[in-house]
Amino acid sequence: MLTKLKFKLLNMFREFLVHHSSSLEFRAELILLMIMSDGKIEQCEENIIKEISEEIYGKDKNRARLLSETIHEFYEKVITKNGLEYTDLITKISTDIKRTPRFVHKINIEHLSRFRVCIDNEEDRIFHDRIIDFLSELKEEYGEL
Repeated sequence: MLTKLKFKLLNMFREFLVHHSSSLEFRAELILLMIMSDGKIEQCEENIIKEISEEIYGKDKNRARLLSETIHEFYEKVITKNGLEYTDLITKISTDIKRTPRFVHKINIEHLSRFRVCIDNEEDRIFHDRIIDFLSELKEEYGEL
């Protein structure tokens, strides 16, 4: 119970309480972008989120959990149409990279490509591949800066 409360507070005041919160939020947006190519978080996506979070943050289990919580928070905003839409994610990611070019190094195509196995629909797979292409182009364009 106390742990849940701790993470709720961290999420509410993430900008003030979490070191490099903008970096964590950027990663959450990237992962959410991949998840939203088929529009839902199911067990397959949950497993991949957990794996990626642990790989990114290694021994810092709290930060890995905070990344997962942030992804779910943003997901809720998208599905409830609460100020965040899928196209907003694409625009925000692109804008964030233009403003903070070092974020481009946080785009891990290998991590993001893992979500493809969770997609059943061929049209959604094509959309997923286009998102990967878009992110790869951003990496190429801004990766040299």
